[in-house]
Amino acid sequence: MYTAICRFLAGCSAAFALCACNPAPTAVVDRYDPASMDLKPAPARLSNERHTGAFASGASLNMSAALKPLDPEPVKVIRLDTTHKIIEIAPGVKFSAWTFGDQVPGPAIRARVGDKIRFSMTNRSDEVAPGIAMTAAPMMHSMDFHAAMVSPQDKYRSVAPGQTIEFEFTLNYPGVFMYHCGTPMILEHIASGMYGAVIVEPREGYPTKVDREYLVVQSEFYARPDADGRKADGAPLYVLDNERLKAAQPTHTVFNGVHNGMVKNPLPAKPGERVRLFVLNVGPSRTSSFHVVGTIFDRVWMDGNPDNQMRGMQTVLLGSSNSAIVEMIIPEAGSYIMVDHHFANASQGAVGLISTEDKPKESELEHHNMEATATPKDAGTAAGKLAFESKCLACHSIGQGKKLGPDLAGVTGRRTDAWLAQWLKSPDKMLQTDADAKAMLKEYNNIPMPNQGLGDAEIRQYMAYFHWVDAQAGKPQAGAGK
Repeated sequence: MYTAICRFLAGCSAAFALCACNPAPTAVVDRYDPASMDLKPAPARLSNERHTGAFASGASLNMSAALKPLDPEPVKVIRLDTTHKIIEIAPGVKFSAWTFGDQVPGPAIRARVGDKIRFSMTNRSDEVAPGIAMTAAPMMHSMDFHAAMVSPQDKYRSVAPGQTIEFEFTLNYPGVFMYHCGTPMILEHIASGMYGAVIVEPREGYPTKVDREYLVVQSEFYARPDADGRKADGAPLYVLDNERLKAAQPTHTVFNGVHNGMVKNPLPAKPGERVRLFVLNVGPSRTSSFHVVGTIFDRVWMDGNPDNQMRGMQTVLLGSSNSAIVEMIIPEAGSYIMVDHHFANASQGAVGLISTEDKPKESELEHHNMEATATPKDAGTAAGKLAFESKCLACHSIGQGKKLGPDLAGVTGRRTDAWLAQWLKSPDKMLQTDADAKAMLKEYNNIPMPNQGLGDAEIRQYMAYFHWVDAQAGKPQAGAGK
């Protein structure tokens, strides 16, 4: 009897499964199925044909933070030549850079899944042309697209000055991808400015509509005055500081290649608008905690892929070469501060504005960032400035008031050189014996200044910088907002 009942129930279940009201489940289509991807691009072509026209060309290129609409052509023809040139990364800081497309960051490429990128690049690092100064020797360069699925040995090979490489690939995944030079030492090439972004939209477009779209690329510079004292436009030339680079101790951390560049030129928006930011942290070595003061990220798509969605986020953590698309509402009139919430990076220039005002007040940045100073012409004094801005801005200002420690404007008039030098050398020892040092410790909530382990040469550079700042009385000073 029990066996018969089981057979009856089994038959009913089979009949129910086959009835029209309960159809067989539809197979889920994997949009990332490798069988549907183009994984066999044509081999790269290397030639000695030198391109001599514009350093960057292509309808899908974007040269600034404001992004153009997607170019509908399914084949994107892109040229990004390499150059060596001087760029200004902060007021008076003329840096010997290596570039794609003659700018840092390089032009952004905008495309969609399924599009083909047809890329060419001439290594023009040996050229001297208007706007280019030969401050670094010509060298090998290459292109590494994180958005591509190709053989690195074929497509990403290094090419010599005067050579041209051409290759193509199909975009198989949506996202915001980094591109960079892949020639050893890769660290040096990225830190010298050879990077940019590829924005790849899903085939069907983004699931939301926005009023504004902007690109924000965070990166680090490691700069020191040129040891040979070379100058650029009358100012000291800055070159790559390899010691700082290897120790991951940048002198400047910036958005879109310039210290406070998007403070002086804010990204415009209106109250009630929805803004989409494509954010890429180039590094090469520091992590970014991207945040916008005054609003919340309604949607965050990690690495720029809508499949990787999070809602209602305050901050997005991005490692080197990580990215995200963030969308937010601008709730009311005002200036919304984009900042790396790793405030050591913010203090070095990783600050920008989304503003409903044409000229927002710079004082609104006071608790996030110190405005870049003018640069001394003497190399030793300039080195002191760099050391101060990389080590001391978290606790001190110059002309902007007290922080964890005293405002150092006018310090050479309040203290003797001997006292300052001894304090910089051994603050811990002075706190044991010097009455002024003990009084200062009490005034600043018993927070002692750490011993920085400075050598005599470094102390002389600090002293030269303090004297230079105080000699600029009546002129714009660090953090003065002018």
